[in-house]
Amino acid sequence: MRPVRIMVLGIRGIPSVQGGVETHAEQLYERLAHLGCDVEVLVRTPFVPSDRRSFGSIRIRRIWSPRTSGFEAVIHSLLGVVYAAVVRPDILHIHAIGPAIVTPLARLLGLRVVVTNHGPDYDRDKWGPFAKWVLRTGESFGMRCANARIAISRVIEQVIHARYGRDSDVIPNGAVPVNLQTDSNEIERFGVQPGRYFLQVGRIVAEKRQLDLIRAFALARPPGWKVVLVGSGAGDYTGKVQAAAREAGVVLAGYQHGTALAQFYTHAGVFVLPSSHEGLPIALLEALTYGLPVLASAIPANLEIGLPSTSYFPVGDVKALAARLLAVARAPLDEAARESRRHWVTEQYDWARIAKQTYAVYHRVVREPKLLGRSVI
Repeated sequence: MRPVRIMVLGIRGIPSVQGGVETHAEQLYERLAHLGCDVEVLVRTPFVPSDRRSFGSIRIRRIWSPRTSGFEAVIHSLLGVVYAAVVRPDILHIHAIGPAIVTPLARLLGLRVVVTNHGPDYDRDKWGPFAKWVLRTGESFGMRCANARIAISRVIEQVIHARYGRDSDVIPNGAVPVNLQTDSNEIERFGVQPGRYFLQVGRIVAEKRQLDLIRAFALARPPGWKVVLVGSGAGDYTGKVQAAAREAGVVLAGYQHGTALAQFYTHAGVFVLPSSHEGLPIALLEALTYGLPVLASAIPANLEIGLPSTSYFPVGDVKALAARLLAVARAPLDEAARESRRHWVTEQYDWARIAKQTYAVYHRVVREPKLLGRSVI
C-alpha cells in the first residue's frame, strides 16, 4: 500500500523555530514519516534558510511570506493552498486557527483537509480588532469546513462542540523523554547556579505574562535565587520586560535550543508559567520531562494537565505567585518526586502514541468520499 501523502500548512518552520505549534510539528511529523507517511511541510521563507530542503525524513518546501504580523500567516496559507491544489496530497493538514481561514478554499479545490485547533489565538493580547476577526473567522471556517478536526485539549474540544456543533479528535501535545545534562557551562555564562533559579521558557509576549513573574520575584526575593527568562520577542511588551528585568536583576537568556536549552531545564530549581492563554503548553510538559517542580497559572489549559493544587495560582495574582515562589524555594529537593514526574509525563503524553492517533485520523479521512457543496459548508 502506497504511503499516505501529507502536506502540512500553518507553521513558521522547522527545525528549531520558536513556537509551540512549530515544536508540535517537529516532533509529530518525523514519527508519522516512520509510520509510513510521505510528509511535506510548507514553511515560511523568513524563518528557514534557502538551503534547507529536509529535516530527517520530512521534505521541506519554502513558500514565500512577508514578515509582517497579521498578514504573514494568511498570505502564506493562501499561497500554500494554491501549491497544494497543484501537488494534490492525500491530506492537507492545517495547524492553528489563523491559517485555517483557507479551509473552504482548500475544500472547493478538492482537497481533503484536517485542521488542528491549538487554541483560541484571538484571546492573545497582541492582536487588534481586525486580527481578532480574522482569527475568529479562521476558527469558524476551519471547524465547520474541515473533513476532520483535532483538538489538543479537552477544553478546546468542548469549545468546538459548543460553538460549532462539530466533533473532534482529542490528540494532545506530547513530551519527549530526555537525558539530564551533567554539564552546566551554558547556564554559568549567565551567572546562575544550578538549582537556584526560577525558569520560564517561551516567547516574550503579553499573554505569557513575564512581567507577573518579574514583579512576584521582586516581592519574594528568596535568598540566593534568580529568575531566568528563555525566549525572545519584539515590540512594546518586550521592551517593558527588558526594563523590568534589568531593575529586578532578572536574567534574559534569549532564544535557546539544543544543549543550551537542555541545561537550562536540567539545572532549574522551579519552572514557572504565569500565562493568561495557552492551548496545551509544550514548555510546561518539557519542564516535567526534566522532573522540575512547576508553578502555573490556574487557566483551563494548565489545569487540564492535572498537577497538584499547590502547583497553581490565580492568573495575574502577583502576591499569590510571590508566596508560591518563596514556598518552593524553601522546600527541600526531592529526587524521588523528580523521577516520578519524569516517568508520569512521558507515559501520559507519549509522542509515539500521538503520532498513531493522528495517523488513524488520516486513514479515516482518506477513506471518505470527496463531497463538495453541502459538506464544505
